[in-house]
Amino acid sequence: MAFATKTNPPADSSPAEPDSATAWRRLAVALMLSTLGGIGLWSTVVVLPSIQAEFGVGRGGASLPYALTLVGFAVGGIFMGRISDRFGIVLPLIAGAIVLGGGFVLGAFALNYWHFLAIQCLLIGMLGSSVTFGPLVADITHWFVRRRGIAVAICASGNYLAGALWPPVLQYGIDTIGWRQTYMWIGIFVVVAMVPLALLMRRKAGHGAAAVRAPAVQDVRPSPIPLPMLQVVLIIAGLACCVAMSMPQVHMIAYCLDLGYGAARGAELLSIMLGLGVVSRLVSGVLADRIGGLGTLLIGSSLQCLALMFYMPFDGLASLYVVSALFGLAQGGIVPSYALIVRDYFPAGEAATRVTAVLMATVVGMGLGGWLSGVIFDFTGSYQSAFLNGIAWNLLNMSIAGWLLFTRLRPKLQFS
Repeated sequence: MAFATKTNPPADSSPAEPDSATAWRRLAVALMLSTLGGIGLWSTVVVLPSIQAEFGVGRGGASLPYALTLVGFAVGGIFMGRISDRFGIVLPLIAGAIVLGGGFVLGAFALNYWHFLAIQCLLIGMLGSSVTFGPLVADITHWFVRRRGIAVAICASGNYLAGALWPPVLQYGIDTIGWRQTYMWIGIFVVVAMVPLALLMRRKAGHGAAAVRAPAVQDVRPSPIPLPMLQVVLIIAGLACCVAMSMPQVHMIAYCLDLGYGAARGAELLSIMLGLGVVSRLVSGVLADRIGGLGTLLIGSSLQCLALMFYMPFDGLASLYVVSALFGLAQGGIVPSYALIVRDYFPAGEAATRVTAVLMATVVGMGLGGWLSGVIFDFTGSYQSAFLNGIAWNLLNMSIAGWLLFTRLRPKLQFS
């Protein structure tokens, strides 16, 4: 007489329906990966004064490593997005973690300024950190339908959590063992931490992203304008909003040094700004599930512009803490809105490529804005004109968001 034996299924073989427990577990792992990989975006912000002093460059030159890191991040994100669409997210995640760690270790031994620039752009930005933003966010969109807004917001919060957690750690390391030793230990840590997490993102046949793509395709909306034009417009909008966003984020530590408050205060302000940016992203995710990505984008962009204006007349230390907190609360939800807009109007099978293209435009905007602010400072000797530059770009973003929203709502208004 044979007896049937009961075996427990593997931990990752539970049905991966949209918004399921499996999807939420995957989101938690993605958030950790995004937070760890986000170190590549923020390291150059913290070491900016050290680079300026060691390599004898101006403020614009010291800002260039950040700009080139983000340009590499943008190009690499599109490349990694295409690989993710074809082979899944695990392979690019593992490769990115190894290259990111290697980039930091090599950066610790940079022989000169140009060597440092190449490492930041190619290894840390293009082939390292890039997979932990756009491609990871796109992967998560396949696992959620009803709660896609908050899920995307949580995943996209990883790079802000990185901005909140890493700067004080980096600054402490720089103050105690120097920026080169700090870079070396970061390189070792990210590989050890990220590779095991990447392996948790493996999919089983019949589950995972492939299982939830079919229902996700059915909720694609008719576009208010031709899809190629929509893609271009969203790329311009993403570029503009992040040129504006970059001014306080990239130059806060240098700004505090100029005002006499010290680098540690600047790192604290950046940490507060980005920590509250996480709060903003989560609130915006809930809001987006109710009013959609376009409405959320317009609200966030308008509030960011208002906060930027407050930086100009208020430069006392207490005022900077308040304004930086307001800026963080204002702008956190802007970038995730683009992923939701893309998923509303484009086929799910193109998600990683389409979402990444728009999100990488925001990254290019951060790099361009950070560099422009440094150049403007070198030319004028002040950050006031740099703030005005950011406000002008922000107004362009607000105009695009308002136009797209009006174009979508116009048929409803005509028949109401």
